Amino acid sequence: MNRVVGILAHVDAGKTTFSEQLLHHAGVLRRAGRVDHGDTLLDAHPLERQRGITIFSDQAVFERGGTRFFWVDTPGHADFAAEMERSLSILDLAVLIVNGAEGIQSHTETLWALLKDYGVPTLLFINKTDRPACDADGVLAALKKQLSPDIVDAAGWDGGALPEALREAVAERDEALLERWMADDFDGETWLGALRDQVQSRALFPAWRGSALNDEGVLPFLDALAALAGGGSSFAPPSMAAPAESRHPERNGAAGGAQSKIPSPFSALVYKVRRDGQGNRLCCFKVLSGSVSAREEIAVPGGSAKVNELRLQSGAKYATVQRAEAGMLCAAAGIPGVRPGDFIGADSGRRNAFHTEPMMAAGVLCGELPTGKVLEALKQLEDEDPALGVSFNEATGAIDLRVMGKIQLEVLGQLMRDRFGMEIAFGPMRVLYMETIAAPAVGVGHYEPLRHYAEVQLRLVPGQRGSGVRFESLCHVDELSLNWQRLIETHVFERVHKGVLTGAPLTDVTVQLLHGRSHLKHTEGGDFRQATYRAIRNALMYTRGVLLEPICRFTLRGPQDSYGRVMGDLTRMQAALEPPRMEADSFTLVGEAAFAAFAAYNTDFLAATHGRGSLNYRLNHYAPCRDAESVIAAANYNPLADDTPDSVFCSHGAGYTVPWNQVKAHAHCPVEE
Repeated sequence: MNRVVGILAHVDAGKTTFSEQLLHHAGVLRRAGRVDHGDTLLDAHPLERQRGITIFSDQAVFERGGTRFFWVDTPGHADFAAEMERSLSILDLAVLIVNGAEGIQSHTETLWALLKDYGVPTLLFINKTDRPACDADGVLAALKKQLSPDIVDAAGWDGGALPEALREAVAERDEALLERWMADDFDGETWLGALRDQVQSRALFPAWRGSALNDEGVLPFLDALAALAGGGSSFAPPSMAAPAESRHPERNGAAGGAQSKIPSPFSALVYKVRRDGQGNRLCCFKVLSGSVSAREEIAVPGGSAKVNELRLQSGAKYATVQRAEAGMLCAAAGIPGVRPGDFIGADSGRRNAFHTEPMMAAGVLCGELPTGKVLEALKQLEDEDPALGVSFNEATGAIDLRVMGKIQLEVLGQLMRDRFGMEIAFGPMRVLYMETIAAPAVGVGHYEPLRHYAEVQLRLVPGQRGSGVRFESLCHVDELSLNWQRLIETHVFERVHKGVLTGAPLTDVTVQLLHGRSHLKHTEGGDFRQATYRAIRNALMYTRGVLLEPICRFTLRGPQDSYGRVMGDLTRMQAALEPPRMEADSFTLVGEAAFAAFAAYNTDFLAATHGRGSLNYRLNHYAPCRDAESVIAAANYNPLADDTPDSVFCSHGAGYTVPWNQVKAHAHCPVEE
């Protein structure tokens, strides 16, 4: 039996120290390492040891109570929340570490919301009970109040007989057991099974306490974890990553209780891409159903690939295995092109969407380095972290990145030095705007230099907020063969297209293929790339653009004496607020605000609350920018100097450029409007 367990926490809550003690008790380590000594198993990257924080998710493998556990350590700093979230989709169970000395911190609440979104069963551990400032009972009460009333005290339980608090909590959620509880009728295995089911369904969240640094409370937690993971229950959350057999129950046997079982096809979810010490690209995935062997050919998005080698990772070390089965985490060499979030195998073509997205961008300053080599290196980092969204302006030679914060930029700079020997810098961080369109528009792209030919006619249609870029073909295969149509679709999605207001990424549009034309002798694949890019740009020149800004949803808590000042601040930001929740000595405000106004508020908020408040926020959606005119003016963007909306036609054996507003008159296909 395999179980994937992830550990999450706000930065400096003691997550890595807890992992070290647990892995020591599990027999993985002879002794627990320490962050301040730089000798931990899971923070093995030099950058992590240098900074004393987890930056990259990593794993260890151990067995306990007949179960093989894949223990996944995730970053705690908010700047690396995207890396953390990519691990959530493969978890069977999560362990949330809470800093008992600090209480519920801002990122703790963000993590709790993400765990809820992904439907991951969760256990809690209140850490640092050795600190004088720690009030474990008070923290538990706050957790029940702020996160969930279904959090229950499991202090000291080590997997044996359930303590009174747990028995009562289980009985409250099971009518049959409630009667037995009132009659003092306890059957250990029955009650443990009920607890397993309630944890799995997120009806109950047991919470332990202790000090990881002093190895207090970790061993009882480990034994309880093994007891909860045992038995026949599965902790697989009801998420989008459900195993293939749960989506196709007919494969598990015929009706009427027949025992014949059709083997489930191999299906897996990619959650991470990394390079090993030799530069080999490793694709890390969780097997959701079936199994896969080394040297086996599997389906991947857009085709197939051979799995050259299967690795079972544990920290910086690994062991090769010949076969990976359901529930296992494996790293495979030889699967090019796949990205975190892709399904491979039977469900190839599906993709997980992630909640955590950057709301800021920064330009790359290459100095004397060749821009092409810097771009190539950054693209490799983007392969590992798709949220970076590396973009290149061919006209100006500028490189842009999407980033979460300042610490992430510092780490990126260090990675470029260490891995590629490149010293780069970054411009000031700015808000990451996006663009969409207000009305449909038709554009034509024609590419016909000598011995090349392709023409594409597209219609851009406004889409729903948050829909991204979509594609549909309205072109008949008698006019343009299916292989060319599929190639056009590929070109639509292979790059980030820019709006014409500020050059921000285009989103919330449907790209409709209306017409297309090829030449039997002269058309090559790259010709349709040029025609597609130009057709999209051409359509954008004919419609009114809409500038979109990120809107963040926030929750803040503070002492009553700061309520007036905080409300004044939020009013100036034009924040949309829900009714405040007032308590005896504190208040809670939930609302939405434009990130451009809210981004720098954390410092002022801490000053207003004298360091006693908590604030967390994340991207909620994009909406029309309230100050669009000034943002557009400040950008001073020239759409004609960037991606070209013009086309290239041929006459008398030579290609010539036709300006964008004259292309339709020269088009070879009939132009629709």
